Amino acid sequence: MGLNVPPMTVRETPSADWDAFVTAAPAAQLTHLSGWTELAREVFGHRTLFIEARDASGMLTGVLPVVQQKHWALGNFATSVAFVTYGGALAADPDIARCLMERAVQAVGPLGCRYLEFRDTEERTGPWRRRDDKVTLRLELPGSVEELTKRLGSKLRSQVKRAEREGLIRRVGTRDLLDDFYAVFAENMRNLGTPVYPKRFFAAILRRFEPYCRLVVIDWHGRPAAAGFLTFWRDRTEIPWAACRSDAKRVGVNMKLYWEVLALAIERGCTVFDFGRSTVDSGTERFKRQWGAQPVPLWWYRWERGIDSRASSVAGDERGRAMQLATRIWRRLPLDVANRLGPLISGALPW
Repeated sequence: MGLNVPPMTVRETPSADWDAFVTAAPAAQLTHLSGWTELAREVFGHRTLFIEARDASGMLTGVLPVVQQKHWALGNFATSVAFVTYGGALAADPDIARCLMERAVQAVGPLGCRYLEFRDTEERTGPWRRRDDKVTLRLELPGSVEELTKRLGSKLRSQVKRAEREGLIRRVGTRDLLDDFYAVFAENMRNLGTPVYPKRFFAAILRRFEPYCRLVVIDWHGRPAAAGFLTFWRDRTEIPWAACRSDAKRVGVNMKLYWEVLALAIERGCTVFDFGRSTVDSGTERFKRQWGAQPVPLWWYRWERGIDSRASSVAGDERGRAMQLATRIWRRLPLDVANRLGPLISGALPW
C-alpha cells in the first residue's frame, strides 16, 4: 500500500470491539455501527465485509464496512454503506483511512464488482472519482420551538397553520407505528416510480436500533397521510425516509410533518437537523432549503473497474432511457402489485 500502517484484516462478520471503536470515534456516524451493515445480509442476503486496521498492540485504529449487492439483472457493485447516506472509512489518521479504502478495492475486485462507492463524510486523497450529483441539507436548530417559529418566513408559517386547521394529529412511536408509516411510504414510492423496500427492512432497523429511532405519523381525517422515519445520533437528528400521500399535499400535510419532526428534534436537545440527501438542483433540494437548511457536500468516492482514475468526478445515477421507461411503467402499477414486486428487487438497487 505504500504507507507505514499495519496490515488490514477483511472479515465477513465484525470483531467484538467494532462497535466500541465506533462509539468512541468523534467522526463516527450511527450507520458505522456494525448492525447497519449486518442488516444488508439479514434482510437481503448480501455479502458483507468488515475491514479493520489494528496497531501493534492489537487495538483497532480504523474500520470500513462494505456491502456487495449482486443481482443477475441489476448488476454487481459494492457500497460503504448501502441504503444510507453515511458510512465511509472511519479512522483518526487519514493515511489509515486511505489504506482501508485501498484494501476494500482489493477485496471487491475478485468478486467481480463493477464499482465500489465510499460514502464518506470528509475529503479523501487517492485514486478515487468523486460523485458530484448529491448533497445533504442540514439546519442548525435553535434552542426552542418558539425560536424556530420566529426563524421561519411568513409564507412557511402560513402553510403550516393552514395544515393545522385541518385538525391533523401527530403520533410518535417506533414499532407500534410501523404499519402506518409503511403504508404511506409504499404508496409514495410507487408514485415516484421506485420499488419499495420490504417492511421487514424497517422492522429490522427498529429491532436493532429502536433507542436511536422514532416514527412520526400525521393523521388526516382519521387516516395516516404523512410519515417520517427519524434517527438520532449524538447532537443530530436525521430523516432518511419520509413520505406524504399525494392527495394530502394540497392542504400542506407534508409541511406539518416537517414542522413536527423539527419540533421533536429540538425537544430532544438536538442542535442539527439533517434533512437527508438530495440530488443537486432537484425539487426535493428546493423543498428542504425553504426551511433554512443549507447544502453540505457529500464526499462520495468511487473506484470503477476499467475507468481512468484521473477523471475528477462521476455522475452517480446511471438513469438511461431503459431506467426512465421503467420508472414511468412502475408509476402506473396498481399499488398492491407494486408492493408485491418492489421488495423483490429494491435491495439490489444502488440506493
